[in-house]
Amino acid sequence: MSTNRQADRASPWRAPILFALLAVLFVMEGTMRNAMFSGSWNTALGILNMGLISAITALGVNMQWGYAGLFNVGVVGFLALGGVAPVLIATQPVPGAWSTGGVRLLIALAVGLGTLALAAQAWKLLRAGRGLVVLMILITGFVVYRWLFDPAVLAIEGNNPSRHGNIGGLGLPVLLSWLVGGAFAAAAAWAVGKVALGLRSDYLAIATLGIGEIIVAVLKNEDWLARGVKNVTSIPRPVPYEIDLQNNPEFVAFAHSWGFSAAEASGIWVKICYMLLFLVVLLAIILLAELALKSPWGRMMRAIRDNETAAEAMGKDVTARHLQIFVLGSAVIGIAGAMMITQDGLMAPVGYNPLRYTFLIWVMVIVGGSGNNWGAVLGAVLIWFLWIKAEVWGPALIAFLTAPLPDGGLKAHLLESAAHMRFIAMGLVLLLVLRFAPRGLVPEQ
Repeated sequence: MSTNRQADRASPWRAPILFALLAVLFVMEGTMRNAMFSGSWNTALGILNMGLISAITALGVNMQWGYAGLFNVGVVGFLALGGVAPVLIATQPVPGAWSTGGVRLLIALAVGLGTLALAAQAWKLLRAGRGLVVLMILITGFVVYRWLFDPAVLAIEGNNPSRHGNIGGLGLPVLLSWLVGGAFAAAAAWAVGKVALGLRSDYLAIATLGIGEIIVAVLKNEDWLARGVKNVTSIPRPVPYEIDLQNNPEFVAFAHSWGFSAAEASGIWVKICYMLLFLVVLLAIILLAELALKSPWGRMMRAIRDNETAAEAMGKDVTARHLQIFVLGSAVIGIAGAMMITQDGLMAPVGYNPLRYTFLIWVMVIVGGSGNNWGAVLGAVLIWFLWIKAEVWGPALIAFLTAPLPDGGLKAHLLESAAHMRFIAMGLVLLLVLRFAPRGLVPEQ
C-alpha cells in the first residue's frame, strides 16, 4: 500500500495527461473521418454531453462509495426519480387534469404521508400495545388513502388519454426542475436510508437494488404521473431549437461563413449550449465536493469509511453520517437524471436499464478512481466514449478477424454476435484497470 501511495504522489501529471489524451480522442472524433471516427462535431459533442451527465452521476456514486463506502446498486432508481422532475415542473399543465382529480390526488398523498408520520410517532410515544395501535393506524390510513387515490387516478388517466392522461406540469423554468430532481432523489434516499443504512453492506446493496427496480416499475405503470410506457415528449429545454436557428438568416449566414450548412451548424450550436450548461453544473458540484472532502467533515467521513469501529469509539454517529452522505450523493444523481431528460426532451421509463444506469456508472467510478472526484469524472467520460465507439469498433474488429474464415456457421455466428462487443470491451477495460491500476486511473491521494 505504501508503495502505491508513493507512486501516486510521484505522478502529479497523471490526471492532466489523461484528460489531455481524452480531449485528443474527442478532437479526432470531430475531425477525422474513417472506419474508427465519424469526423462529425455533432457526434463528438453529443458523446461529450452525455459523458458530462454521466460524470455528474459518477460523482454522486463516488460520494457514497468513495467517501463513505456505501454500496448503492439502485442508481437507476434515483436517476429515474430525477427524470420525473422536468415532467412535473417544466411541462405545461394538462387541461382538465387538476379539475378532474388533481386536488383529490394531493389530498390522498397527504393522507398517505400523514399516516406514516402518525404511525412513527405512535411507535415512539407508546409503550404498551404500540404494535396494535400502529397496525390499526396503518390499516385505517391505507383504506382512506386508496378511497381517495384510486378515483383520482382513474379520472386523470381518463382525461384525453391519447394525448395526455397524466397530471401535467407547472410550466416553470426547466433549470428549476434540475434542483427539484435532486430534491426528489434526496427525499427517496432519506426514506431508504432510514430503513436500510443500519444494515450490513451486502444487505444495503440488496435493498437499494430492490428500491431502484420498484421506482422504475412505478414510473412504467402509473400513467397519471408521467404517462408510463406511453412516454412524455416535447419537454422544454433551456437552449434554442435547431429549427429556430435554421430559420434565422443571421445564424445561417454565420454558419456559411464557417463552412457549415445551417442544419449541421444548428446541431453543433445547440450541443455547445448544452455543454456549457453541463460544465457549469459539473464544476460547481466538483468545487463543493472538493471543499467538503478537504474539510474536517470529509476527513471524518473517510475515517468512518476506513474503520467504523474506531470512529464509533471516538463518538461519531456512523449511521447518521452514512444517511447524510447517502442523501447528498443521491441528490447529485437526481440532478443528473433531470439533466438527461432535459437534453433528450423525452421521458421514457422503459429506457431505464440497470446495465446502463447502474453497472456502467460503477465501472466509471472504479476505472476513474473511487474517492477521487476528478478520477470519477475522467472515468465517466472515458468509459462513455468507449461504450459508444465499441458499438462501431466491435463489428469492424470482428469483420476484420473473421475475413480469412470461410463462409459458414462459425463466421456467421461471430458476425451476428458482434453487437455484444461493447459488453466484452467494458469487461476487458475493467479487468485491465483492476490488474494494472487497482485504485483507478486517478487514485485517491
